[in-house]
Amino acid sequence: MSTSFNLFSFTGKMRTLHLTWFAFFLTFVVWFNLAPMLQAIQETLGLTKDQVTTLLILNVALTIPARIVIGMLTDLYGPRRVYSALLIGASIPCFVFALADSFLQLALARFALGFIGAGFVIGIRMVSEWFPANELGTAEGIYGGWGNFGSAAAAFTLPTIALWFGGDDGWRWAIGLTGAMSLVYGFIYYASVRDVPEGSKYFKPRNATAMEVTSKGDLWLLLVMKVPLYLALGALAWRLTNVDIFTQGTALAVYVGLAMLYAYDAMLAVRANRNVLTGEVPEFQRYKFKQVAILNILYFATFGSELAVVSMLPLFFADTFGLSAVVAGMVASAYAFMNLMSRPGGGLLSDRFGRKSTLLILTGGLAVGYALMGIVDPTWPVWLAVVAAMVCSFFVQAGEGAVFAVVPLIKRSLTGQIAGMTGAYGNVGAVIYLIVYSVVDASTFFMVIAGTAVIGFISLLLLEEPTGEIAEVDEDGSVTMIQVGRTPQSA
Repeated sequence: MSTSFNLFSFTGKMRTLHLTWFAFFLTFVVWFNLAPMLQAIQETLGLTKDQVTTLLILNVALTIPARIVIGMLTDLYGPRRVYSALLIGASIPCFVFALADSFLQLALARFALGFIGAGFVIGIRMVSEWFPANELGTAEGIYGGWGNFGSAAAAFTLPTIALWFGGDDGWRWAIGLTGAMSLVYGFIYYASVRDVPEGSKYFKPRNATAMEVTSKGDLWLLLVMKVPLYLALGALAWRLTNVDIFTQGTALAVYVGLAMLYAYDAMLAVRANRNVLTGEVPEFQRYKFKQVAILNILYFATFGSELAVVSMLPLFFADTFGLSAVVAGMVASAYAFMNLMSRPGGGLLSDRFGRKSTLLILTGGLAVGYALMGIVDPTWPVWLAVVAAMVCSFFVQAGEGAVFAVVPLIKRSLTGQIAGMTGAYGNVGAVIYLIVYSVVDASTFFMVIAGTAVIGFISLLLLEEPTGEIAEVDEDGSVTMIQVGRTPQSA
C-alpha cells in the first residue's frame, strides 16, 4: 500500500476513504434530523417540554447497544456489507418518523433511529484496513470529522428545506428526504467498495460473541467497564418513568431485564476468554485492555458531550438570544461545523506528535472550553457566544479524532469491537448529559461536562503510547505482524 496521502485523489485508499466518510455523513444527517426540526414538530403535534427532552434522549439511547452489536458484526462480516445494510435498514424508521401523528409514534421511531448512530463504528474498521499506521490518525480524523459534519449539515439545511415545502408538513418532507438519501446510498456503497486492498487479509476475531482479552485482570476490567452501558439504559428507563411513558411496573421490569442481560453478557465474556483463566496467552498476542478503558472514558467526555450539545444547542441559542428556528439552527451549526477541521486536526496532531501528549492537551482544552460555555448569558453579543461554542468544539472534536487515532492500533482483529465499545461510551455520555440537562439549567449543564473532562484528563496519565507491532493469527495459524507505532527504542 502506498504511503502517499493525496486528499484530492479518488483512487485506491483515498476513494475508499471518501466513499466511507460520506456514508457516515449520511448516517449523521438522518440521526440528527430531529434537533433542527424540533420547534416545528412541537408546534404541529403540540408536544410538551418533557416530551421534547424525551425525544432527544431516545435519539441516542439505542445507539449504546447498537454500537456494540454493529462492532461485532463488522469484525465478523466486514464493513462493506454491514454499512450498506445499516443505511438501507435505517431508512424505514426515518420514513415512519416523518409520517408520525402522535408522540408515541415519534418516540418509537426515534428510538429505532438511534441504531443508525452505530454507523460510525463500521468506518473505523474500514479505514484501518486501507491506511498504514503513520497515516491512520489523519485518515480516521477525516472520516470522523467530515462524517460528523452531517449533524451541522442537517441543522443548516433542513429548516430551509422545510420552509421551501411550506405548511405544517414541511418538516415531514425534510426528514423523509434524508431517509430516501440513506436508502439510495446504501446500494451505492455496496457496489463501490471492498473490505481490504487487493492482496490483503481481513482478520476476524476467534469469538464474535464477546471481546477477547489477554489476562485475568483485563477480564475483570472488561466486566466492570460493561456496567455503565447498562446503567445508562436504566437511567433512560427512569427518565421515561418521570414523563409518564413508563409505569413504575414497566420500569422495574426493564431494570430486572437489564440486570439479567448484563449477567448473560458477562457469562459470554467469561466463556469467550476461558483461555485466560486456564492458561497463559502467548506474549506476542497480548494487548492491554486498560488502553480500551481509558479511551472509553475519554469518548464519554468528548463525543458524549458533542451529542448532547448538538441536540440542545439550537434551543439554547433560541431561548438565550430570542432567535428564530432557522437562525438558531444556523448559529448552532457552528459547533458541529468545526468537525471539518478539528477532528482531522486531532488525528493529524496524533500522527505527528504522539497519541498520549496530544490527548492530554486536547482534554485540558475541552475542560476549559465547556467552562467558558457555562458563563454565556443573554448579555453577551451573539457573535461572541458563537466564537465560544466554536473554540469549545475544536477541543471536543479534535479530542475525538485523537481517541480514534489510538483505537485501531490496539488489536486489528478486534477493531470493530473496540470501536463499538468506545463509541457506545460516547452515547452513554450523551444519555447521562441529556438527563442532567433535563433537570438543571444550561450553565450548570456545561459545567458538569467540564468536570467530567477533568476525570478524563486524570485517566489519561495511565495511557501507554502505542509502539512496535501487534500480532494477528490467521485461521490457518499463521502469524502476521502489523506496525502500530514507533519501535520501543525510538519511542
